[in-house]
Amino acid sequence: MLSFILLQAAGAALAKIGAAFGAGISVLGAGLGISRIGASAMEAIARQPEAAGDIRSSMIVVAALIEGVAFFAVVVCLLILFVK
Repeated sequence: MLSFILLQAAGAALAKIGAAFGAGISVLGAGLGISRIGASAMEAIARQPEAAGDIRSSMIVVAALIEGVAFFAVVVCLLILFVK
């Protein structure tokens, strides 16, 4: 009986570690994605300055979508951590 309880506790601890790694990876992925969007947008604006407004608005929309996905991933990881 005691070994079963210890096994469940170890499984819960591994789930929490996995959720923490998942939240960290999703935040890192979002940061890398947004930085790549910014770099590409700056390069595009440098090549074609007259399209700066269109490029900037597209960049903001895509960055907002990436932020939404990252926020969703972090919320799911937090639910794994705190909901039994």
